Amino acid sequence: MAMIWDLHCHLSGVDGKTPEKRMAQLITIAGRMGIERLCVYMGMPWARDPSPEDLRRENDQVLQAIGKFPDRTFGFVYLNPKHVEASLAELERCVANGPMVGVKLWVAHRCSGPELDPIIQRAAELKAVIFQHTWFNVTGNLPGESTPLELVALARRHPNTPIICGHTGGDWELGLRAIRGQRNLYADLAGSEPVAGYTEMAVRELGAGRVLYGSDAGGRSFSSQLGKVFGANIPESAKKLILGENLKRLMTPILKAKGIKV
Repeated sequence: MAMIWDLHCHLSGVDGKTPEKRMAQLITIAGRMGIERLCVYMGMPWARDPSPEDLRRENDQVLQAIGKFPDRTFGFVYLNPKHVEASLAELERCVANGPMVGVKLWVAHRCSGPELDPIIQRAAELKAVIFQHTWFNVTGNLPGESTPLELVALARRHPNTPIICGHTGGDWELGLRAIRGQRNLYADLAGSEPVAGYTEMAVRELGAGRVLYGSDAGGRSFSSQLGKVFGANIPESAKKLILGENLKRLMTPILKAKGIKV
C-alpha cells in the first residue's frame, strides 16, 4: 500500500473538548484510511485575522495536540503577516526552537504584499514547509484572501523556496493554469468536491512531482479527498508521489535538521 501523509488537517470540525482529544479523533479516523501522518495547523476555534495573542493561543493548542502524538503528526505554525514581528517570534518559538516543521498562512493578508518577504525568508532558512491558502471566489474573496495569481507574485520573489498553493485556488482549473509556470509552487488537492478530472489535470499541467494530497479534515472527510487520488486515471507511480512521497521529500530537509526519523 502507498505511504499516505495528509498535508492539510485542522483541530476544528471534530469532537473533543481539548486539543489532545480532537487529535485522537482525527488519528483514529485517519488510521482506518491507512493515513500514517497528519499535518495540523490552526486552533479551536480559529481566528481569520489573528492578533499576536490569538496566534500564540492557537499555536499552543497545536503544540498540545502534536505533543501527545509525535509519531503520527506534524505541526505547522499559524502566522499573520499583518503582525510581522509577532509572526517571526512565533516562527522562532514553534519551529526554530520547537517541534513544528511548517508555516500556515490563511486569509488575514494578501500574500503578494511585501510583508510576507521576511516571513518567507526566515521560514526558508529554517527549511520549513510553507503553506498559503488560496481561493478564487465567484462572489468575491474575503478582504485579505489570496488568489493563486497573488501567490505567483510572491513565489517569483522567492524562486528557490517551495511554497504550497492551498486548495489550488478552489476553482482548480483556473488555479492550476495560474501556477503551472512557477516551478516552485505545488498544488494542494484538499478541500474541494471530489470531482473527476482534478487530479488528472494537476498531473498533466504540473507533473506528478508538484501535486500533494491533503484532506482539510475535519472540514472534509479523509475518504472523499483520498478518492480524488485513488479514483484518478493516472499511473500508480504518480499516485504514490501525490499521496505521500512528494510531501516527505519537501519535509526531509527540516526533518533531518531536527533529527526526526520517519
